[in-house]
Amino acid sequence: MFTPTLHCCRLFYRQLNKIKMSNIAQLVNVEKNMTTLKKGVHASGLDQILSGKGPFTVFAPTDIAFGKLDKTVLDNLLKPENKTKLTDLLNHHVVAGKIDFKDLKDGEKLKTVNGKELLVHVKDGHATVDGAKIQSHDQQATNGVIHSLDTVMLKN
Repeated sequence: MFTPTLHCCRLFYRQLNKIKMSNIAQLVNVEKNMTTLKKGVHASGLDQILSGKGPFTVFAPTDIAFGKLDKTVLDNLLKPENKTKLTDLLNHHVVAGKIDFKDLKDGEKLKTVNGKELLVHVKDGHATVDGAKIQSHDQQATNGVIHSLDTVMLKN
């Protein structure tokens, strides 16, 4: 249920967090809907990169998105011996450069930091990236921007 007071408080809290914790890695650390991504970012060492200068655009799968994966797949990815696979999967969600939602173009191909392409579709004010819907967008950080996704984008 939407209440203006609650919505206003959430916006204030997010703005306050952006002032205190402003890079992408720090935002992922405090985002309550990205706890699985947070585990993956730390296990892969990607937190060091996402704390860097950037800029980066992160298409961040939410906990609900990771919940769509088979639990054994996720558990295996988080094991130390699978760090390379985990890093590769997470890098598939990161693009060099800052791309705000309004700048996404239908049919555009974005190159990830691991060299793969992501296909963007924009229609009626909604966007998908490789079939994953962007749920919330333009969470600004000092080193880029985060767009949250409803699905983990598996590499082709």
